[in-house]
Amino acid sequence: MAVIGAAHGIRGELRVKTFTGDPLALGDYGPLQSADGRSFEILDIRPAGNVVVVRFKGIADRNAAEALNGTELFVDRSALPDDVEDGEFYHTDLVGLAVRDESDTVVGRVTSVQNFGGGDILEIAHTGTKGVLIPFTQAAVPVVDVAGGFVRIDTVAAGLTDEEQDGPVSDESAGQGKLDLDRRPPGPKDAGGNR
Repeated sequence: MAVIGAAHGIRGELRVKTFTGDPLALGDYGPLQSADGRSFEILDIRPAGNVVVVRFKGIADRNAAEALNGTELFVDRSALPDDVEDGEFYHTDLVGLAVRDESDTVVGRVTSVQNFGGGDILEIAHTGTKGVLIPFTQAAVPVVDVAGGFVRIDTVAAGLTDEEQDGPVSDESAGQGKLDLDRRPPGPKDAGGNR
């Protein structure tokens, strides 16, 4: 849901980067949990540029606040509303889905969802590679079936093949369909806008 950043002032307030649609809605989910099981109750929240400034219960000075820098905050999946609109997905529901190509062959698995400011990107373990990034757009990922446990990709729009090629950008000598790290993939073709 969020990542705690630097301390803000001397009274224990913290800058927090949220991943909610409305950054101020972070306080609506009840107590947040860290990966190590600590609970964080929001007493006050206000906007500050592209982050929010938060005062947590029990954090009263700068030293306590500085010790929390980098702490990731989570909520239980059951606390999230189930009534998402078509084309909207929770990142946690996408991670672990099988990745199928146009011929319905499983070619990988979604390992994470990233956003570096230009839109959502799926990171997939693709044909034995550690991580390949593809745009999470309608053109590159035309089918998302969370209930079925898979996403279907368009390998051309996802930048995994050239239109002239019959398969993935690969090391021909290996014949294993692995990405050739010495040759840069062509990039997405007409990947379209964000979902």
